[in-house]
Amino acid sequence: MRHALTAKALVAVVFWPSLFFFWFLGPFVLFLLSTTSSEVCPRLETRAEFLAAANGALPMLIVQNLIYAVPVVCLVLWNRLSPQPARATRIATCIKLFAVAAAIGAVWEYGSSLICDGYGRAFFSTAWQMTSYLPIVSLLINIPLYVLVFSLGRAYSTRDDITEDGVVHSEQDNP
Repeated sequence: MRHALTAKALVAVVFWPSLFFFWFLGPFVLFLLSTTSSEVCPRLETRAEFLAAANGALPMLIVQNLIYAVPVVCLVLWNRLSPQPARATRIATCIKLFAVAAAIGAVWEYGSSLICDGYGRAFFSTAWQMTSYLPIVSLLINIPLYVLVFSLGRAYSTRDDITEDGVVHSEQDNP
């Protein structure tokens, strides 16, 4: 039991900082790094240059989604350490919401790289201009995802050996 408690504590040490820094602060930093900056846009003059700039953002998008997956991976690890069917279904929901949010975020950031034309020329389909609405969709998916991940993290972070009245039960108390 001590090993499981230690492992749960180690996962918590990774979960909470990653949730705060990657999910709450990371989007601002990674968005600035992953899309074509406003300084680059006026210098792009051909369709091939725009496409190359957008494709150059793909490795950053992949790294970004791998980093964002850390809290979800922590939830999966916690579930492996102390399996609970009710939480397992909520974790499966988190994984599905995360996959949808990651896909929408990637399309939005890739699309925003394609539509930054400093000269008003339409190099690409107007469908890419519709990606400007994806942050609203992403927000509608991310809010329940954040709440669900936070509540699951809080539930897994609390010690199992503390009763509601605050008494800590040791292994010796349980025959």
